[in-house]
Amino acid sequence: MTDTMIAVIGGSGIYDIDGLEGATWQAVETPWGTPSDEVLTGRLDGVKMAFLPRHGRGHYHSPTTVPYRANIDALKRLGVTDVISVSACGSFREEMAPGHFVVVDDFIDRTFAREKSFFGEGLVAHVSVAHPTCPRLGDACFTAAKDAGITVHKGGTYLAMEGPQFSSTAESRMYRSWGCDVIGMTNMPEAKLAREAELCYASIAMVTDYDSWHPDHGAVDINEIIKVLTGNADKGREMIRRLPALLGSDRAPCPHHCDRALEYALMTAPDKRDPALLAKLDAVAGRVL
Repeated sequence: MTDTMIAVIGGSGIYDIDGLEGATWQAVETPWGTPSDEVLTGRLDGVKMAFLPRHGRGHYHSPTTVPYRANIDALKRLGVTDVISVSACGSFREEMAPGHFVVVDDFIDRTFAREKSFFGEGLVAHVSVAHPTCPRLGDACFTAAKDAGITVHKGGTYLAMEGPQFSSTAESRMYRSWGCDVIGMTNMPEAKLAREAELCYASIAMVTDYDSWHPDHGAVDINEIIKVLTGNADKGREMIRRLPALLGSDRAPCPHHCDRALEYALMTAPDKRDPALLAKLDAVAGRVL
């Protein structure tokens, strides 16, 4: 057993956690640069918590410039075991309406301008992201959302686009035809990096709009998004408040092996590994190095 430490990466509209005991903002240095912001740490119902505003307080990082590697490394250094992403998304499904939440369980990554791995030349590693989210953590989020009175859908595929512009109508219709359920700009490479760092990861999509495919809703209206965003943020905080009781303060190994993702992933022979890269991986891959 280890101590549970839940991290929430808050997207648009969620910039803190209510009710944290001993709440302290702390700077975390990483070899991958400066995280999006300081990390808010404390306890909620006796369980250690961390909160990182993905875009920074004041929302100064675009989806492309979010320092994803630094963010995940910082959480790992703090002792985080479970990461919950909360982000605003568009919907491709009539039944996944604005104001609803979706517990995402798969992704299509269409981003192209971001660093997507901690590994590379000098230490090659391949992890599986066939199932990129943790079912145990997703189940807890689903239960917490239902208990908070939120209309929540269990399971959905998230199309990660580069942004910062929203989709054209043709793109929106294409993604919908692919079987995608929601669209956002920030969960990739975040989910891949969390897997490389052996962190359990769950993604909660807070639906704000129907993207641009819906014949009765027209193009994305940023003013309407902001209105829904405000309501979703309140719901998100209610969901988060219920998670410590569901996950508990003592944590057993993940039954889905998220916390052992690097067990057989390292490919480079020990005598060929780059010492400089090894030093940068002290937190992310320290267990297997």
